[in-house]
Amino acid sequence: MPTVSVGRDLLFAAIGRTYTQEEFEDLCFSFGIELDDVTTEKAVILKEKHLEDEGPSADDEIIYKIEVPANRYDLLCLEGLAQALRIFNGQEKIPRYTVANISKDRMLKMHVKKETSLIRPFLVCAVLRGITFDEASYNSFIDLQDKLHQNICRKRTLVAIGTHDLDTLQGPFTYEALPPPEIKFVPLKQVKNFRADELMEFYKSDLKLKKFLHIIEKSKVFPVIYDRNRTVVSLPPIINGAHSAITLRTKNVFIECTATDLTKAKIVLNTMVTTFSAYCEKKFEVEPVEVISFDGKSSVYPDLSEYNMEVPLSYITGSIGVPLEIDEVTSLLNRMQLHAKQAGLGEKNISVSVPPTRSDILHPCDVMEDVAIAYGYNNIPKRKLSSLKPLPLNQLSELIRDEIARNGFTEVLTWILCSKKENFEMLNQKDDNSAVIIGNPRSSDFEVVRSSLMPGMLKTVGHNKDHPKPIKIFEVGDVVLLDEKKDVGASNHRLLGALYCGANSGFELIHSLVDRIMEVMGTPFVSVGNNTGYYIELSDEPQFLSGRQAKIINKGRRIGIFGIVHPEVLNNFDIPDPCSFLELDIESFLQDLFRNS
Repeated sequence: MPTVSVGRDLLFAAIGRTYTQEEFEDLCFSFGIELDDVTTEKAVILKEKHLEDEGPSADDEIIYKIEVPANRYDLLCLEGLAQALRIFNGQEKIPRYTVANISKDRMLKMHVKKETSLIRPFLVCAVLRGITFDEASYNSFIDLQDKLHQNICRKRTLVAIGTHDLDTLQGPFTYEALPPPEIKFVPLKQVKNFRADELMEFYKSDLKLKKFLHIIEKSKVFPVIYDRNRTVVSLPPIINGAHSAITLRTKNVFIECTATDLTKAKIVLNTMVTTFSAYCEKKFEVEPVEVISFDGKSSVYPDLSEYNMEVPLSYITGSIGVPLEIDEVTSLLNRMQLHAKQAGLGEKNISVSVPPTRSDILHPCDVMEDVAIAYGYNNIPKRKLSSLKPLPLNQLSELIRDEIARNGFTEVLTWILCSKKENFEMLNQKDDNSAVIIGNPRSSDFEVVRSSLMPGMLKTVGHNKDHPKPIKIFEVGDVVLLDEKKDVGASNHRLLGALYCGANSGFELIHSLVDRIMEVMGTPFVSVGNNTGYYIELSDEPQFLSGRQAKIINKGRRIGIFGIVHPEVLNNFDIPDPCSFLELDIESFLQDLFRNS
């Protein structure tokens, strides 16, 4: 979860009272956040420079590091934290955020060119008029942008924020995408004029900005924002222009957010303007900007409207396990910055208005969670559930684990994700398009969800080939296969895998393990074709040695396979010793039990 560093004295001044450390820890816990660390500004600076701390002094500013939920973007700076805690303490009411009532003719306009759809297609804007910064609020304004960039903006890949001194610019603005050599401007904190392609090379040595170059540097066009005089406002998502840099003297702030995700861009813009509109001349009022698309479509931002939902009282009290009256619930929700009231006279529903600061509220369960936090988790009475039984499949899995362990096998737990090559090619199998493919995998080792336990167990033996022989391991775990009948398009299957590796193949040991499992399951061995029990038949699977493999047929259905692993497969996994392997569908036994009951 993100950690917000704030000066203790500044925070207490913003809250309107002081606390001992213990009292503040209790307040944080009650509100659902955590005081993670207490340090000093000097210690933080020395740590960043990898220098030793000489010890605290009386003049050092105390810094509180507070851990906040990852989806509470409104708590990522001192202003948001202080306001939330004041409302939680009942010191003030929830503010109502408004968009300035001005006609479209008087609004600032941003024209979006068609070429931007090739790289960063979305843009939202707003203006904070009559803002007054001091050093602390100015630093907090900059810090919130950095926190949002690291969090919801995903290091500027999804959203990039630009803030500018509006008095240095003239609207209307244009958002364009041009070849890099055509873009020339003086970037922030520089005095030299750069072409955009030169800027990419220049910033490759910049510790902060080089992390963002990859987002656009290989594109044929770069996004750029101009004002009416063709002054470069910003080159998103890399750097703003020096011409419009904000300072402590800035009175009117123009905020633009370019994005590949419009929803997140709206959330980021709302977070910025709602948090710092408190410093505006007209408190909590934001001036809108009209964004005009290349196709003529017009949108006005920001959208500070409240989202309304109705939540049954029974859902809240039933989920928390505490009998609460409607008045109590609405009072608790108001403390959590949610406008709440009884839906109608005599009704048992609660009408909740979600302000633009609370983008984390998406479902009645989020409302219920806020009630539980405000009520206090420690105040919820502990009770023993009337019935708590494991799922039949998990019960059966535990019984099978216990039985195989008694037969001298050691349980392993392997990755459920593997590479496509391991799942098919290294097992001498062709890709039959049955595996679930991972979108945007972080590495080639995690491309698909396994459709067999075999590759993971063979990798385990391959990495432990110097272990004393024999190696006897097993795994009870899920594989996933594509399934059009399921609403998610795939289904899980619980399998048992067992592997023997030694000086000889150990085929008879794996065979005896099959017989023992079937005996424990109460399934008799029968002649071929008899559907009252199980029998084995010769199979022809490429991962096993021909003539040394068999499929297991139980009551007319194939439920597994075992045999000696093919030497080519062993070589693929760098295993020098012969191995035998068993794979069995555990769920088939449950289906038989349910069918007979």
